[in-house]
Amino acid sequence: MAGMKTIGAKLYDYIDERVKIKELVEYMGSKVVPKHGHSIWYYFGGLSLFFFIVQVMSGILLLLYYRPGADSAYESVKFIITTVEFGWLVRSVHSWSANLMVLMVFIHMFSVYFTKAYKKPRELTWLSGMALFGLSLFFGFSGYLLPWNELAFYATKVGTGMAGAVPFIGDFILQLMRGGSEVTGATVTRFFGWHVAILPAAFTVILTVHLILVQRQGMSEPEGWANKPVSEKLYMPFFPSFLLRDLLLWLIALNVLAVLAVLFPYGIYPFHWELGIKADPFLPPPLVIRPEWYFMFAFQTLKMIPALVMGIEGEILGIFGFSIAGLIWAIVPFIDRSKPGSIKAKLFLIFGLCAVGFILVMTIIGYLVE
Repeated sequence: MAGMKTIGAKLYDYIDERVKIKELVEYMGSKVVPKHGHSIWYYFGGLSLFFFIVQVMSGILLLLYYRPGADSAYESVKFIITTVEFGWLVRSVHSWSANLMVLMVFIHMFSVYFTKAYKKPRELTWLSGMALFGLSLFFGFSGYLLPWNELAFYATKVGTGMAGAVPFIGDFILQLMRGGSEVTGATVTRFFGWHVAILPAAFTVILTVHLILVQRQGMSEPEGWANKPVSEKLYMPFFPSFLLRDLLLWLIALNVLAVLAVLFPYGIYPFHWELGIKADPFLPPPLVIRPEWYFMFAFQTLKMIPALVMGIEGEILGIFGFSIAGLIWAIVPFIDRSKPGSIKAKLFLIFGLCAVGFILVMTIIGYLVE
């Protein structure tokens, strides 16, 4: 044993001499995490990261067999789920982890908002998190078309059409996303490139920045702790206490993911990714076209807006409204300088509750109304 310890110590010294990890180890050992009634919300960022890792690993396995293109995409996915050994399971894991990742990101974003963890000095952390949120949604949107089935084809046509309705730059966005004026095999190839190369690269860079900011700034403390004596504040060591709890949740999440992937390989309502029939632009669209659940609130809102509102196209007005609301949401750390319990703080709380309520209500209506 003594010899093994000596080898280990020599190896540590060898690595430390070259990459200087001693300071990092000491820093990690000194980090602490606040313990309070809302500490549970700290773990959803880690769960989002876990499902992203699963996405990357399962996506690489699918990449070995997937072939983009109007003449090959559908057939390759069908080959994966019917012929490749455990291919159906890998696709199921990939699909479930994608939806669970978006769900965790939603929860993480709103928990940060309601706990006011975006306030100074964490403005850049919030902005990088918002960028990751947007990329997560684009991940889902770009991956939805890749099986090239009927539902994905028409949902993508509707989704890109909405983007094309943006004033001034709509046509450019439409051409950029579709690779032409219509959804074709070129669109599949383009979405494939976004999904497996551009988005992962951008996501990894911004995620690295986000994690560095979180580590440097530490976990946010409750606003009520501002005037609290240090002796009354409770903390736990980041390593190993918080890290072990985080890894335990990862293990639980892995088990939940495995159960869902095995028992429901094609999803359960409203999560669904049945392969269905191959896309055919010349066939009439299905009676009901629905986007993924995380776009349903926006889709349903645009459906409910009249065609013309005071001479303005309803779709353009809806997209403009979502853009303004999203901008306000993104810059909230720079405009919220409220003190706990103040009227301004309550207004920001109401704004957040309205956002959650609106998303939930419109999503439910979207699934109840054919």
